[in-house]
Amino acid sequence: MKKSTSKNLSIDHHLRATWQAVAKMYNEEASKYGSTMATGFLLLNIDLKEGTASTALGPKMGMEPTSLSRLLKKMEERGLIYREKNPKDGRGVLIKLTDFGIEKRETSKQSVLKFNDTVKNSISEHKLKSFFEVTETINELISNKLIFDN
Repeated sequence: MKKSTSKNLSIDHHLRATWQAVAKMYNEEASKYGSTMATGFLLLNIDLKEGTASTALGPKMGMEPTSLSRLLKKMEERGLIYREKNPKDGRGVLIKLTDFGIEKRETSKQSVLKFNDTVKNSISEHKLKSFFEVTETINELISNKLIFDN
């Protein structure tokens, strides 16, 4: 069987194009509130009660430390977050939401819920289950280094 490299049949093309469309959609929505998708995503990844260790946010967000530091600084300047010494680890810092940050977090949450509801109402449960299985398998292949051996 001959492998096709046509972009219409390329799995990575579909993943990339879909993610770019989703990111553009979220950025357009976030811009209505003077924000960005990255800011909204970060707000959703900060624990409401306990805060979140700054070192845990990078891996959760898939961001490099420099980019994360820049984003956290902007969010702090906008009054969305504040930093607090971690009582469990004196060397660490917890990122916590301000009241304004909690308000903006709710806006982000509603946007994500609307996206999910719209997709779920447009695609059968069976197809969504298959989609999740496919993405999980791709992630496992990548994490287990089964695509490109080093």
